[in-house]
Parts: sequence; structure tokens; C-alpha cells
Amino acid sequence: MQILVFKTNLTDTKRISDIGSSLDSHPSVMQWNVDLHDCDNVLRIVSKNVKAKEIEQLVLSAGYCCEELQ
Repeated sequence: MQILVFKTNLTDTKRISDIGSSLDSHPSVMQWNVDLHDCDNVLRIVSKNVKAKEIEQLVLSAGYCCEELQ
């Protein structure tokens, strides 16, 4: 199991719901959430071996910014 953390521009529940079905249906994503109280609107992914670039691309394809935090 791994945890990935991303800075995003997911600033409200509408934007979060735009990516929700894609993350929910991804076979390697076990859990995810977005912290709207964090200044970076952090997307946290708990997964079974998913690459950060894959999550970034998924969020980008929905029209939002996503960058892995180290």
C-alpha cells in the first residue's frame, strides 16, 4: 500500500465531484480525499501501486491542476 499526496486546484465540492467517479472506479485507488482547508487543496490517495503521473493525468484530463508533493 502507498500514499500519494498532490497539490490541486480542487477548491470546492463541485470540482471534487468532477474527478470523483474516475478515482472511485480506478482499480488501484483504495481511498482518496481532498482537504479543502489546506492552502494546497491536497488530494491524498491510498493505493495499491499506482504511479503519481497516472493520477496527475487523470485529474488533468478532467480540467484541473494536479502536482505531486514530495
